Amino acid sequence: MIDRRAFLQLGSALAASSMLACDRLPPWLLAQQPAFDDAAFAPPVNAHVDLVSHVIARLSYGARPGEYARVRALGRSQEAAVDAYIREQLAPEALEDAHADAALRQLSMLELPAGELFEFKAPVLLESMTRGTLVRTLLSTRQLHEVMVEFWSDHFNIDSSKGDCRWLKAHDDRVVVRANAMDSFAALLRASALSPAMLWYLDGRVNRRTIAGEKPNENYARELFELHTLGVHGGYTQQDVMEAARALTGWTVRAVGESSFGLGRVEFIPERHDDGEKVILGQRIAAGGGAQDIDRLVEIVCAHPATATHIATKLCRRFIDDDPPADAVRAVADTFRRGGGDIRPTLHTLFSTPDFLASRQRKLKRPLHFVVSALRVTGAVSDAGPALQEYLTRMGHAPFQYPTPDGYPDEASAWTGTLLWRWNFAMALQRNRIHGTQVDLASLERRAGGRRHLAAHVLGRQPTPHEWAAHESTPDTLALLLASPAFQRT
Repeated sequence: MIDRRAFLQLGSALAASSMLACDRLPPWLLAQQPAFDDAAFAPPVNAHVDLVSHVIARLSYGARPGEYARVRALGRSQEAAVDAYIREQLAPEALEDAHADAALRQLSMLELPAGELFEFKAPVLLESMTRGTLVRTLLSTRQLHEVMVEFWSDHFNIDSSKGDCRWLKAHDDRVVVRANAMDSFAALLRASALSPAMLWYLDGRVNRRTIAGEKPNENYARELFELHTLGVHGGYTQQDVMEAARALTGWTVRAVGESSFGLGRVEFIPERHDDGEKVILGQRIAAGGGAQDIDRLVEIVCAHPATATHIATKLCRRFIDDDPPADAVRAVADTFRRGGGDIRPTLHTLFSTPDFLASRQRKLKRPLHFVVSALRVTGAVSDAGPALQEYLTRMGHAPFQYPTPDGYPDEASAWTGTLLWRWNFAMALQRNRIHGTQVDLASLERRAGGRRHLAAHVLGRQPTPHEWAAHESTPDTLALLLASPAFQRT
């Protein structure tokens, strides 16, 4: 008789092999992706990137065929249309998402409780997590939510290769990051602090005080200040780090090799907690707080003005410019402070700043953004499988695999070395040489209304005379557009 563990592993192996062994995409995938829609669509007509194209590019992973016209139709003016689109994306729970939901049913393992994730081989789980990320970014109507999931995944980075993180990161992605990406920063921070994967990654599970004078493990506390809240120049001291580490003692997670049941379960063990008085950033935590010490710590660090500035700076870097403008940072930080760290109004303020509205094509796409935007703009159908994932690995941007706690960098200088692989990807995509991914170029060109209109759709504006001359000089027209400087930026 086959046991449950073997059954689950066999099922995941068969699902993976069905993706790899078939030259044609599986019927379930073709049925749920709106890529081969035969409807015509209207690309942008302006010579420069207009407000609609700009906002779609920044709040999403790029416009699918017909997306520009859909957003433009949301209001009489571009300003009204963009305002409606922003409000739509700030309320992702109200958006129907049938195509993404259908595709994700094939990855049901990602919805399992933390303990059941250990039933799978770690490489299978990592491939499925990566596939899930690509499916969502490619298909989801909740594009801003996906952008924010990526943002917070970097902010609270966990390398899935460390210890039990190989299994627990899938739980963290669902229960911590995705569940809190658009809501309360304090709730997100607390959830991350007690995430089984984070307790593993930054050694919180071994932060304990069992005898008088025993020093706590500072790893998580240090990153809490330096990366997650105040920032490296936020004004905290080594004493603050030590006191925060004391407040976090006693939390642990059941691990492989240490427990025969309840793997991944987070527990508070009072006997391992330092229950004395702490003073953190000038704020007192009274003795005897026990497990509630973490709530007081989260309250203190979230209320500190440096946290608002740090988060606002990172958000403005992501959505406006690598060198975040001071006025925008101040405005976003003010909203963050006044709203108690509520993420949605903070984002709304950011998207309303003159700097955001004016900063067009200033941000270099990171590899994940480039790859997904190329798939979206071409209306590609993809299984998001190993052949596609390999390009992200080659470009140094494979999800869940950044080794240090600071997460993948957001500045252009970190990614300029990926340009050759971007060209290789563009060529392979046009020629349908990425196993499990298909583009129907003839249909796409016809639906756009011809080659020039297709170029406008890809670029988000009409091509310049120089671009059009280059475009007409090669049979690899789509690849040239995707590899062009204009498509590399948002």
